[in-house]
Amino acid sequence: MSSVNFLEKLLDGVAVEWVPLRDVIKLEKGRQLNKELLSSDGPYPAYNGGISHSGFTDSYNYTENTIIVSQGGASAGFVNFVTSKFYANAHCYVVLPKTEVVENRYVYHLLKLNQEKLTNNQHGAGIPALRTSEILDIPAPIPCPDNRKKSLEIQAEIVRILDTFTAHTAELTAELTARKKQYNYYRDQLLSFEDGEVEWPPLGELAENLDSMRKPVTSGLREAGDIPYYGASGIVDYVKDYIFDGDFLLISEDGANLVARSTPIAFSISGKSWVNNHAHILKFKTYAERRYVEYYLNSIDLTPYISGAAQPKLNQKNLNSIKIPNPSPEEKIRIVAILDKFDALTNSISEGLPREIELRQKQYEYYRDLLLSFPKQEEEAA
Repeated sequence: MSSVNFLEKLLDGVAVEWVPLRDVIKLEKGRQLNKELLSSDGPYPAYNGGISHSGFTDSYNYTENTIIVSQGGASAGFVNFVTSKFYANAHCYVVLPKTEVVENRYVYHLLKLNQEKLTNNQHGAGIPALRTSEILDIPAPIPCPDNRKKSLEIQAEIVRILDTFTAHTAELTAELTARKKQYNYYRDQLLSFEDGEVEWPPLGELAENLDSMRKPVTSGLREAGDIPYYGASGIVDYVKDYIFDGDFLLISEDGANLVARSTPIAFSISGKSWVNNHAHILKFKTYAERRYVEYYLNSIDLTPYISGAAQPKLNQKNLNSIKIPNPSPEEKIRIVAILDKFDALTNSISEGLPREIELRQKQYEYYRDLLLSFPKQEEEAA
């Protein structure tokens, strides 16, 4: 069945009225909650407008299954659905649908459809913020407006379909979280050694450093092509030429990520590449040695080797001095084989759970766009 036919069958020829969202919801703003009232063991999560809660508290001001929209900060415009009693703080809009007209989750999916528009409409030179009008003026399609029972039935069917996808994505995400914990546990176990069990040579003795071959090229002088151009945290551009061809380990030389560790500071590359002077480049004799060092460096605290508070830097001398536990080649092969399986399952964008989650999210977005794309009055008149 085509997309158009599916929508027509669901509507069964009924009319659709587009109204401003303000006509079918009540929009409230959370109340200020002092930081000292936050705790680690309170029963209720506290949302301050961010993507996730900012702590727990002993009180709540909203009940379960409530839509919130971030009002301020970098996440302004993000739409969330809280399934437990919670405290909505001052930077949090609370969306309360008039449920005699619109389904609660129907409004949630409609807001998710408009989330990118909301985040793009942040205002303010300092801390970004979102005006109430950006939410209240969103056009909301109300099917069968003259028959509330029929209208709510159609909305409920749309919600049922879309919730099927979000539930599946949530299950996969929960499984991914569990697998990552499992991965971290086994990685730490496999890379921990008793005193005297193995030698601990400096990294400089295990790898050939090719930093002298790096060539930074400013963006204006790069010739566009299909060769990856690497920086401290991965690919930053694609260029026409290359200076390396093979399998290497890149390690961040500078940048805030050396401390934040939001992405791996050590990552393997293969094939033709260009590397600038923000990433060290190491060459190893075998695949197992390269991946073993990659896993180890990403598992340890590198703070003792990093200089500079404002601009963190891991210079070549400090990098080469990092002590690496050095088991037998056979043991490295065994460790890498185990960790590679976990890595593919938890981190790969071409296979494993991340890929599955991405596909399910795209599927959800496709059907959400389809099911909420009712024809507008002017389109019907035309």
